[in-house]
Amino acid sequence: MTGFFSPPPLKGILSLLLVMLLLPAFPSFGATADLEQSVQPIQIPNPASDLWREVRQRDAAMTGSTQALGVDGGVLINPTGEKWRQFRMQQLLPYGGYALGAVVLILLLFYTLRGRVPIKAGMSDKKLFRYSVYERMIHWFMALIFLFLAFSGLILLFGRSLLLPLMGPALFSLLASASKEGHNLFGPLFALALVLIFFRFVRRNIYQKGDLTWLLRGGGVIGKKHVPSNFFNMGEKSLFWLLVFVGGAIAASGFFLLFPVFGQGRVVMELSHVVHGIGALLMLSVIIGHIYIGTIGMEGAIEGMKSGYCDLNWAREHHDWWAEKCEQRGEVLDRDQPISARGADALGTPSGQMSEEAGK
Repeated sequence: MTGFFSPPPLKGILSLLLVMLLLPAFPSFGATADLEQSVQPIQIPNPASDLWREVRQRDAAMTGSTQALGVDGGVLINPTGEKWRQFRMQQLLPYGGYALGAVVLILLLFYTLRGRVPIKAGMSDKKLFRYSVYERMIHWFMALIFLFLAFSGLILLFGRSLLLPLMGPALFSLLASASKEGHNLFGPLFALALVLIFFRFVRRNIYQKGDLTWLLRGGGVIGKKHVPSNFFNMGEKSLFWLLVFVGGAIAASGFFLLFPVFGQGRVVMELSHVVHGIGALLMLSVIIGHIYIGTIGMEGAIEGMKSGYCDLNWAREHHDWWAEKCEQRGEVLDRDQPISARGADALGTPSGQMSEEAGK
């Protein structure tokens, strides 16, 4: 018997018994699926979520005590930052772009319908002294600084939506970074130019009798009557005061943004952004018109700022009260007459004529 049948080894029997004992502990595939469907995850609310949600819904910044130094060190969340971001993206950028585009379209339409305003009597062989070397110098100093700040500011304001898709991230980031650094560097020079312009030209830009009539007739565009004017007309005076007040607001807000060391908090910085952006777009819209008139819009308008002299016929047609006084004082020059023949000083002002008198 032992030759034909041998009992199984003890190790095999123990393994079989172990499998039989553990088999009931493993459910079938169907039972596993039913078990997964019956088990629901346990939702454990995050107590911090309700806290931050409540804080963000507050109208004012939530303040507390902290060891961090700074004006807003105790501010937990500043909800106005999101309001500023939405204003910038949803109002300032689109409406500012529409305003600049509208100004350009109006000028193109005006040039198409009216053309360049000529000197009706034609260029004469006589000229009048109008601006000294110093006056022209600070004018072009202001003009160059303003144009640089305008272009760099437009890149920072509209570049992400207009230039980034065209230039790509690498090139646009380089341009935007250079614009930011240049804008911050030359910004204070705008304030300096503004001060120089104000003290030099303020006396000539005081409103006088007849200025309102010039404004109501649109500088001669409305109606056929000639509109008299002094050294500066109503439009030029209004541009001067707009530059003083709006430009002053731009400069002041720029200092707040550039130097956050005056004790201003985030709310003041956000308001400075609003003032700076709106003021810059308003000023640029007006300056575009000023550039148009001084270049292609009016014959002879830019001559005074180029050479210091203007054509006599141009002065008679656009600043006739001032031109008449210059003629009465014998200050009319031949076009080819050098300035030395008039005994001019180092700044180019004819002897016997104070610059302040020109505006009277």
